[in-house]
Amino acid sequence: MNLTIRPKLELLKKELIEKIIEEAYTILEKQGVYVENNEALELFKEAGIRVDDETQRVFITSQLVEDSLSSTPSVIKLYDRSGDKEFIVGEDEVHFDPGSAAVTIIDHKTQEQRKALTEDLVKFTRLTDCLEHLHFQSTGLISSDVPEIISDSYRLYICLQFSEKPIVTGTFRVEGFKPMNDMLVAVRGSEKALEERPLAIFDACPSPALKWSNLTTQSLIDCARSGIPSELISMGMTGATSPVTIAGTLVQHVAENLCGLVICQLAKKGAPVIFGGSPSSFDMRKGTTPMGAIETMMIDSAYAQIAKHLNLPTHAYMGLSDAKINDSQAGLETGIGAVLAALSGINVISGPGMMDFESCQSLEKLVIDNEICGMAYRLIEGISQREDPIATNLFDGFTKETQFLSMPHTRKWYRQEHIFPRVIDRDTYDYWVSLGKKSMDDRAS
Repeated sequence: MNLTIRPKLELLKKELIEKIIEEAYTILEKQGVYVENNEALELFKEAGIRVDDETQRVFITSQLVEDSLSSTPSVIKLYDRSGDKEFIVGEDEVHFDPGSAAVTIIDHKTQEQRKALTEDLVKFTRLTDCLEHLHFQSTGLISSDVPEIISDSYRLYICLQFSEKPIVTGTFRVEGFKPMNDMLVAVRGSEKALEERPLAIFDACPSPALKWSNLTTQSLIDCARSGIPSELISMGMTGATSPVTIAGTLVQHVAENLCGLVICQLAKKGAPVIFGGSPSSFDMRKGTTPMGAIETMMIDSAYAQIAKHLNLPTHAYMGLSDAKINDSQAGLETGIGAVLAALSGINVISGPGMMDFESCQSLEKLVIDNEICGMAYRLIEGISQREDPIATNLFDGFTKETQFLSMPHTRKWYRQEHIFPRVIDRDTYDYWVSLGKKSMDDRAS
């Protein structure tokens, strides 16, 4: 009998989940959602949905939402570049990947922020490929030294060159999808092979409140028809572009993402979809969107719980910080976020390496965050009974001199029970001094 429990975090009662979903359904049907894409509007009309052509507002019935949910896969299988290693995205499987699309990086030599270059993206990609607790790659930086018109496809090209891991990416232009899809097909060998063994996830973000732009809607349609999983990234800001209450923001979040899910299913029934987001608390003192705020993390964990109730794969931007340097704030916010995300059983957790309101990456932070992710993984493994009896036999012949260091039991289970971080300091003070009094940032570099 397995006596191990998987520790979990749940913030919402079932009754509140159902109330939030009910109100989201009402908004979709009564208030409607703006969809600025003619192809999608035609799909809605073909499905019998009322469309206001003048305002581009669609009024989605609860029945269509239910039908779309029933055809959306609850589990997605993602594969590495070679097509051999399989990753399950769904249920309570947890995968960390770096935050995506930062425009600046902390310069390794000067420790100052600057615009990212191609060489930075290459280093970032190769480093991510080596970090064992980051299961997925991301197009983590936007290179400033290439033409903007190819910046989305160029990121993917670099990742495909320098990493084996599955990739979380996305388009910046409607025209950007084709070259990106062509590269993925080239890696797999055929369109059918790519559909059977997806290599990438494409993010698509609605514009709060209650609007899907032409770009993001087209991405949903193109991905659905190509068998590429779409990750729905609702981005409400409490009190600014979504209701100020957490529950109110959750209603909007669910409505926006369900609209995206319906579009995917209208484009191709059975299309893979991940229910994600990048919402935030809005700091009205500073006019900023703190991703490290506890309220932001509560929204993330709560909408993931709602998505699980709907039997959908989940995503969140967590395990990142708003700090500008690798300081105590960076560790605090990243650590809390990574642990809460893992306890919430979120399938794709994007954030490691990221700072400054999702705008900056740090190679040193990426190394540190990898260890935070490792600790989060260990936590959700739980406590196992390794042998039967658990320990009584270890005390046979027990004396005052008994110790456990030399026991076969210790050698057998030590590495399974404990993780061994390479950057976190566990030295004695004197030994730490003898090594040069290095900070965690020093060790990570």
